Amino acid sequence: MSNEQSYFDANRALWNAKTPVHAQSKFYDVEGFKAGKTSLNPAELEVLGDLKGKSVLHLQCHFGMDTMSLARMGAKATGLDLSDAAIEKARELNAELGLDARFVRSNVYDAAAALGGEQYDLVFTSYGTVVWLPDLERWAEVIDNHLKPGGRFVFAEFHPVWDVFDWDTFDISYGYFRTDTPYEEMSEGTYTDRDADIRQKEYFWIHPISDIMGSLMARGLVIRDFQEYPYSYYNCFPNMEEIAPGKWANPNIGDKLPMMFRLVVEKPV
Repeated sequence: MSNEQSYFDANRALWNAKTPVHAQSKFYDVEGFKAGKTSLNPAELEVLGDLKGKSVLHLQCHFGMDTMSLARMGAKATGLDLSDAAIEKARELNAELGLDARFVRSNVYDAAAALGGEQYDLVFTSYGTVVWLPDLERWAEVIDNHLKPGGRFVFAEFHPVWDVFDWDTFDISYGYFRTDTPYEEMSEGTYTDRDADIRQKEYFWIHPISDIMGSLMARGLVIRDFQEYPYSYYNCFPNMEEIAPGKWANPNIGDKLPMMFRLVVEKPV
């Protein structure tokens, strides 16, 4: 077994353990979602546009709430994720709500085989995704290959500058430009419940903004929009305060550093 495969296997086991905790949490508010609440945020909604009749591929979809929110907007949506438990829960919710989203269990890098080479009008991914991927060139290749000419990639993510900090002490503990080897840590609990009975290894990578953009541009994709935000829509880091409705930041940092970014990319015709 390659080192890379062992990293994916460990992370798959980790997310299989996290999924049932997440699905029952106030953080994800599944009951509110069932009642019709969208799981998408303003940063995404501002640029997604009219999705009626559009085909959408959602990479690293977790248990599918964003995928199903896209389906509620009229898209023919497909969600793909590494975790068996996440895909099982997504399919369960999708059936319960009578939606027509499709869910596929696959590593991002195996998407072509899992999806049969299908192309989409829109590829979407958001929040806590590329940190689990070792190679952005292959990631960009997947996005490019699954976009129709003229299609768009919409990406909302936590800013990698935030990843260099120890979230409890705010010491600079990780390298912004370290991209060759993963960080290995023992994950305890999860961001929806820090006391959850989860203790498993995780492997993650920090990717600078220049590498994220560069990998996409190297495929000939065109950047149409880039925004940075000094807050998070999610209270998923320690010591956060709500600075405005639905916006969270650490009071020790305030608006001095970006916490999220949004990227819109287009594939030329």
